[in-house]
Amino acid sequence: MPISCIECGKRAILKRPKNRKELCKECFYTVFEHEIHETIVKNNLFSCGETIAIGASGGKDSTVLAHIMKTLNDRYGYGLNLVLLSIDEGISGYRDDSLETVKRNQIQYSLPLTILSYQELYGWTMDAIVKEIGMKNNCTFCGVFRRQALDRGAAMLKCDKIVTGHNADDIAETVIMNILRGDIARLGRCTSISTGSEGMISRCKPFKYTYEKEIVMYAHFKKLDYFTTECIYSPNAYRGHARTFLKDLEKIRPRAILDIIKSGEDMAIKEEVKMPVQTTCQNCGYISSSELCKACIMLDGLNRGRPELSIGKNNKRKKILKMTAGKVNGVDGKSNGINQRTVNQNIQEMF
Repeated sequence: MPISCIECGKRAILKRPKNRKELCKECFYTVFEHEIHETIVKNNLFSCGETIAIGASGGKDSTVLAHIMKTLNDRYGYGLNLVLLSIDEGISGYRDDSLETVKRNQIQYSLPLTILSYQELYGWTMDAIVKEIGMKNNCTFCGVFRRQALDRGAAMLKCDKIVTGHNADDIAETVIMNILRGDIARLGRCTSISTGSEGMISRCKPFKYTYEKEIVMYAHFKKLDYFTTECIYSPNAYRGHARTFLKDLEKIRPRAILDIIKSGEDMAIKEEVKMPVQTTCQNCGYISSSELCKACIMLDGLNRGRPELSIGKNNKRKKILKMTAGKVNGVDGKSNGINQRTVNQNIQEMF
């Protein structure tokens, strides 16, 4: 006997992973879009007239994000100026193909697109970095460079905020990873729907309560154009272990994803716990909790041929800070880290 849609009574074609409710296709669209709209409104994510950079990679999350932001902006009159911002990490056979998808999305959604590359910003591609360091810590380098590249791109475009496609699964995985690593500082902010420090462009996550499976279903039924290939350097990523654990847990208790996020939100930090003090990088001016930001430390290690010094515990970081303190510039007079003036010149030349 056919199962009826819980909303309209028509024949249901899916069961929501989040709550196991049966819905027809049209009601699923309505519920999915309305929940995200409610998340945006309740958390006051945007203000009329703001310019919002959509982090676009061509994958399912960012493609659905671009589609949803465009749809809701038009439907509810948010009054936002939406732009697509993509980062080219320099991964042959992966990012070059996914950027073609982003370029098609630009046409499909009539949104301006800007692409910044690691090569232009840092003088390195991920292909070159992997040749230098191997496959073990490549995701760490990529994550640090990518976050800073998005911020720099958004700043050059004079954006007020950045929106990313991080979904409920991603956030729950991050909570688990930070607990396993004992990273109290990151645990305290990883569940925030909007993050940003004074003087920095804030980041928003409209998909904070949206399950990854529902994003895939929405993209599939809407026949959205997105890139499905996994990054060739990600199979060994530490996040993969947290993801496997979470998927197994979800099979037993679907609500576990939201419960983990709630637990992360409610965790209290003892007053005596020493938290890192936020400052700015002495070299590039980017936000940092040390004398040099992580990107400058990593770039310095790469340029010195000692990338292993920028990975791991604080004693390694202190060692490289000691090497670079007071002598950010190398013997040839060139900066071993990120030179702010050079970065700005590189980006401006691209416009």
